Amino acid sequence: MQATGDPHLDTIFMALADPTRRAILSMLLEDDMAVSDVAEPFTISLAAISKHLTILAEAGLISQEKRGRVKWCKLEPDAMRAASVWMQAFGQFEPLNLEAFERFLEIELGQPGAGD
Repeated sequence: MQATGDPHLDTIFMALADPTRRAILSMLLEDDMAVSDVAEPFTISLAAISKHLTILAEAGLISQEKRGRVKWCKLEPDAMRAASVWMQAFGQFEPLNLEAFERFLEIELGQPGAGD
């Protein structure tokens, strides 16, 4: 099986992999925010928040603009469309009942613990 990587999609998923960045995106769902307001609920430095914001901006998930002396962040919801389309392709599969599958394997393979 050959990998068919989409560099932009890879960048989006890399950005979404971090819980701090996902929290920032959730905050920006409400409204545009100044960088200092984004940083407020976190216990990490402003420099660390700025790095997270840079990664989100490079992925196209947010945009940043300077208004006076304040840098503002805005969610760019259309940027997540490619990731959403990719993930929806997996929605065609029925959810797997792992417990029933495990019982089936125990019975079929005659493994110890079958019928517990």
